[in-house]
Amino acid sequence: MPSFPIVDTHLHIWNLQRLNYPWLAGVPMLNRDHLIGEYRKVCGPVQVAKMVFLQCECDQSQYQDEADWVTEVSLLDPRIRGIVPWAPLEKGDAAEEDLARLAANPMIKGIRRIIQFEADPEFCLRPDFVKGVQLLAKFGFTFDICINHKQMTNTLKLVRQCPDVSFVMDHHAKPDVKNHLLDPWREQMRELASLPNTSCKLSGLVTEADFEHWTIDDLRPYTDHVVECFGFNRLFFGGDWPVASQATEYPRWVDTLDEILKGCSPDELHKVYVRNAEAFYRV
Repeated sequence: MPSFPIVDTHLHIWNLQRLNYPWLAGVPMLNRDHLIGEYRKVCGPVQVAKMVFLQCECDQSQYQDEADWVTEVSLLDPRIRGIVPWAPLEKGDAAEEDLARLAANPMIKGIRRIIQFEADPEFCLRPDFVKGVQLLAKFGFTFDICINHKQMTNTLKLVRQCPDVSFVMDHHAKPDVKNHLLDPWREQMRELASLPNTSCKLSGLVTEADFEHWTIDDLRPYTDHVVECFGFNRLFFGGDWPVASQATEYPRWVDTLDEILKGCSPDELHKVYVRNAEAFYRV
């Protein structure tokens, strides 16, 4: 476990009394409030100095309400230093007004408009969506990529069209850990890392494995590969609570990464757990 306080770049919290999350109906284990007080408890011995909140797929009409609520929560726990909300980027140039409204809140550091759940495999290449992503540079916003590994080909095409936007790949692009599938994910991640405006989160991998029986050896080929591709200047930690709680307790995920990163220098570890995240999200 790190001997210093870390930055968690992937915190989810939700309040079912305030907002509607349709997807939770299909995930009974998560279908209840998950609030900041519980997060403090589940961290256990892990010292978390700062957190970045990631949008939680509330009803799309409530995306501004979600950002406003988390801003309120940050007054109760000022360790929340950044917010990455949803935004209607598919509106293209017309999304500028929505982004300007979000940018009025200094807590907002980037946008996540999930691609994974779109039925159209060409969704992220629609001209208006590409324009919406390109607009993020005007506001200094980053973009969190959330996809399934099968969507990597088109995602690479999207990123290449947006050289002025800083991207981070959430959850290692969700490879098929459960079935130990490495290719073509391996080469596609290498291609992504070859683009200088990309980073990768060490997050969410356990929920792509066997929830009950995963081991470090199941995860290691994927984590080792992103370390090799992105190096220690473009990787950072994400807890993915409470989604990851389906497969791991929070301290176990941190301990797992510690074991995988054993042999790294103190400076490299501090980059992964603190400095890279602070720089990317400006927190």
